[in-house]
Amino acid sequence: MSFDALLWLSFGGPEGPADVRPFLENVTRGRGVPPERLDEVEQHYQHFGGVSPINRLNREAIAAVEAELAAQGIKLPVYFGNRNWHPMVEDTVGKMAADGVQRALVFPTSAYGGYSACRQYDEDILRARAAVGPQSPELVKLRQFFDHPLFIEAFADATRTALASLPEGARLVFTAHSVPISADRAAGPPEEGGGRYSKQVQEASRLVAEAVGVTEYDVVWQSRSGPPQVPWLDPDIVDHIEDLHAKGLQAVAVCPIGFVSDHLEVIWDLDNEAAEKAAELGMAFARGATPNGDPRFAQLVVELVREHTEGAEARKLSDFTQAGCTVNGAPCAVGCCEPAKRPARS
Repeated sequence: MSFDALLWLSFGGPEGPADVRPFLENVTRGRGVPPERLDEVEQHYQHFGGVSPINRLNREAIAAVEAELAAQGIKLPVYFGNRNWHPMVEDTVGKMAADGVQRALVFPTSAYGGYSACRQYDEDILRARAAVGPQSPELVKLRQFFDHPLFIEAFADATRTALASLPEGARLVFTAHSVPISADRAAGPPEEGGGRYSKQVQEASRLVAEAVGVTEYDVVWQSRSGPPQVPWLDPDIVDHIEDLHAKGLQAVAVCPIGFVSDHLEVIWDLDNEAAEKAAELGMAFARGATPNGDPRFAQLVVELVREHTEGAEARKLSDFTQAGCTVNGAPCAVGCCEPAKRPARS
């Protein structure tokens, strides 16, 4: 099948102090998040000068993918668009249309299923195509890749490095972004019984642990942002470190299995809050690297591209259903990864 571009679709992040508040308002639009919560999160960004590393890291990853495409003789220009901050995906798809792009593949910077991790990128595609109109290119989203061998290998090597820096007996802990339990139950087609996101995180963690040769490990969550009365996936990473300390463990290695790059929720929640809690308790702490600076990540993206351009066989290490590949924002299946219904206000 012929394609003439690749769209790199990501979350977005502020690149200066003045960007932070409007960026957060974009992230939380329609969700009824109170201003006090935005004030709190804004301070996290201002701690780093109002700059999230995510756009820089995406540009670096795009450059690596462009080089890998060229090395493999694949002529596809790569465009960059975001959901929540510039370059906005609507503007990018408009530029693609102006450049004459007719059919493009879309790489979303999330390895997993679920509403936030997958379906919301379909909504981004729908919104961008509606904004551009009839001249918008056809957009084919690449599949989920949580169990791709290159993804697992990159995390496994990063985990080995983290463990090697710690005393013997360090506990390996995998972490991913928490979501409301109701949202996780809605993840995946109804016939799967929900939980696609958390099950995939568990499976990716198992695959990495197996590659590293670790049989006992934990999977925990981070970065919850909802009201306390709404149940989210737990335990939280900071609470879990306290529990490990109470059990007498003296060292913890954290693998951020849910993230492809070191955006702010990684460097704040892990490198600051989790690391500070471990230091407070006198525990040794190390955090493994995320994969998008690893050359294998660019190779992974190009492999996903070749599944469409050349009919290459899909490489995966689990028995999970292959999912996430959509056309023009249509869902994988009826009812797949629907957003969780918000409780009615009394």
